[in-house]
Amino acid sequence: MKKIKIKVIPNAKKGRVLEEGDLFKVYVNAPAVDGKANKALIEVLSEHFTIRKSGIRIIRGEKSREKIIEIDI
Repeated sequence: MKKIKIKVIPNAKKGRVLEEGDLFKVYVNAPAVDGKANKALIEVLSEHFTIRKSGIRIIRGEKSREKIIEIDI
C-alpha cells in the first residue's frame, strides 16, 4: 500500500498525471459534480499506474480538490 497526495483539476481537455515532487496533479475531463470527477480520477490513476480500479481508494478529501489516495502496489 502506498499513500500519495493528489490535486485534482476538473474540466480539463484530457486526463493526465503530472508529478511535482511528492504531489501529483491529475487532470480529469469530468466536472466536479455528483462524484464524476472522483470516478474519472480513479480511471486516470489506474491507467497511469497500470493497476485495477479496485486497487485505488480515496482516503481523505472526497469533496475536495486535494486528496490523499491509497494505491495497492
